[in-house]
Amino acid sequence: MNKEIVIVLDFGGQYNQLIARRVRECNVYCEVLPYNTSLERIKEIAPKGIIFTGGPASVYAEDSPKCPKEIFDLGIPVLGICYGAQLMNHLLGGVVSKAPVREYGKTEVTVNRDSKLFKDVNETTICWMSHTDYISKPADGFRIIAHTDSCPVAAVEKPEQNLYAVQFHPEVMHTQEGTKMLRNFLYEVCSCTGDWKMASFTEESIKKLREKIGDKKVLCALSGGVDSSVAAVMISKAVGKQLTCIFVDHGLLRKNEGDEVEEVFTTQFDLNFIRVNAQQRFYDKLKGVEEPEKKRKIIGEEFIRVFEEEAKKIGAVDYFVQGTIYPDVIESGLGKSAVIKSHHNVGGLPDYVDFKEIIEPLRMLFKDEVRRAGLELGIPERLVFRQPFPGPGLAIRIIGEVTPEKVVMVQDADAIYREEIAKAGLDRQIGQYFAALTNMRSVGVMGDERTYDYAVALRAVTTTDFMTAEAAEIPWEILGKCASRIVNEVKHVNRVLFDCTGKPPATIEFE
Repeated sequence: MNKEIVIVLDFGGQYNQLIARRVRECNVYCEVLPYNTSLERIKEIAPKGIIFTGGPASVYAEDSPKCPKEIFDLGIPVLGICYGAQLMNHLLGGVVSKAPVREYGKTEVTVNRDSKLFKDVNETTICWMSHTDYISKPADGFRIIAHTDSCPVAAVEKPEQNLYAVQFHPEVMHTQEGTKMLRNFLYEVCSCTGDWKMASFTEESIKKLREKIGDKKVLCALSGGVDSSVAAVMISKAVGKQLTCIFVDHGLLRKNEGDEVEEVFTTQFDLNFIRVNAQQRFYDKLKGVEEPEKKRKIIGEEFIRVFEEEAKKIGAVDYFVQGTIYPDVIESGLGKSAVIKSHHNVGGLPDYVDFKEIIEPLRMLFKDEVRRAGLELGIPERLVFRQPFPGPGLAIRIIGEVTPEKVVMVQDADAIYREEIAKAGLDRQIGQYFAALTNMRSVGVMGDERTYDYAVALRAVTTTDFMTAEAAEIPWEILGKCASRIVNEVKHVNRVLFDCTGKPPATIEFE
């Protein structure tokens, strides 16, 4: 698919995905492969360059991950990062020892600007260090090209063999000129041309999908979320009406969302779109249920039942589409097939559908790349940049029992909140924001009358990975406007709270 590729060999580093993302941001296609990928496979791929990741092991430990020494004889440029730098030196005869001073965090590094790796980099630059071992003696033929006060060998090179190694992490944002260093490796050392563009990727993907599917039938479970939407549109551009999308509206979507999804997929794209309005069916099943996990389970199981009924009407299909993306593939274990990604908490879904093979058109893309692909394919911005939304939908943003009345309350409050955040220009700055309906009722006064109504909680967090999060700081005037509109426009709500808890100890969602 790509004329040029750089591979990242994963030695267990926590930043392996980040390295691949940074490389792709430099318009060079990149894939993460396990450290024990065979030399034959690497030769077959014929990469323009190889990057070794960091990792928690010590190179001199017997069970530490290693690659064959012959990798350096392939004539392919190699950049070793942290553990990868130590491994390169260790395999080539250098000495790696326990560092007398462990370095962790932002560190001032002095670099030799004569090196191709540090072209146009400041002579002293801030880098992110994280190591207990260090290169105490570089391998023969390597020269030191960077140092810190406590680390005499912060980077080395052997330019005649295009081998480079850095003790710090250029891929993390704390390394101020890290992207410049990676770009130098890609363009100055590997001679990449930068042909990785989203437009050419989508074009090429559509062509390959058309060849693969031929005249066969394809089925897709569409949630309206960005991953399944982009996957569906890509397939529809390839095979049109051979694709059937089943969109199960469980009545727990955001305000007008079901109609918006239907409008986009029935008017803008050439495919068979089936909307199943199963709202009442889900409400009946959730009646009287308060426990969060029980709610999730009921919604997941009911979704399978509804989808199965609709799929049976279609009959056997050849392919089933999933919106699996690259982080899912990496996290599920490199070199193994990706775990089937659950859709609306339905990990068992493919068991209920009569199909021959799964197609995952986005499995090599990161989330931000999926969004770019969505824009290239003509999906409206409002869908492409939609807020993250949990499979069970508003059921887990309603504390306690779910009723149709409560769903309307949280939909209306959430719509007001999102509208005001967008008006203030904060919608792309906050990682995730939404309104939830608490199970708390309190006394209020409206129009000189006593009320006893519900409290809505507004949540907003900043996060890079959704594993940890901090409460976003939203100006009081915006929160005040949201609160005023919600109590005035949403029936049975007389109080608005703002959740200022981080994750941990809280979760981002309420249930």
